[in-house]
Amino acid sequence: MITLFISLLLGVVVNVAPADRSKTYALAVLRQEYLQASKDEAAAKQFHKKMAAYTEKHPVRLAYKGGSEAVMAKYHWNPYSKLKYLRTAASYFEEAVALDKTNPEVRFLRFTVEHYIPRYLNLSGHLAEDKSIIIDNLKKYPNSSLSAEMARTIKDFMLTKDHCTEAEKQEIRSININ
Repeated sequence: MITLFISLLLGVVVNVAPADRSKTYALAVLRQEYLQASKDEAAAKQFHKKMAAYTEKHPVRLAYKGGSEAVMAKYHWNPYSKLKYLRTAASYFEEAVALDKTNPEVRFLRFTVEHYIPRYLNLSGHLAEDKSIIIDNLKKYPNSSLSAEMARTIKDFMLTKDHCTEAEKQEIRSININ
């Protein structure tokens, strides 16, 4: 009887775990947590811990794992620690891009990180390539893999500061996102 109960319990645990895991790493959740992590150190530590446990090979989730490493660099004062986090982030971004070379969200995440890394560290070598893919996917919207919310987020970001040339900004402004 006890063996049957334990077998049933283990069956329930095994069957429940994947569903909970997919909710934990749902892209909508990761987007919110990443945004919060970029603004708050405690949230960054929690997000980093969560993403460190992620072991699958979904390109966008790997990019968020890279983003979690990059955000941790923001909250460390030690230059060695910052560089270590940034190099780890770069390796996750490389892996994510290798899995899906044209995914605009992967490219956007890497672009946002690389844009703010000092150029002398030589960790910002993909800016032009990523920007081109990002803009091409925005122009294809709604026939790209971008959701309306993500397309708006990317469009708004690309129009701020010095992320794009004035000509690129004009092109992006003309894109209608519902």
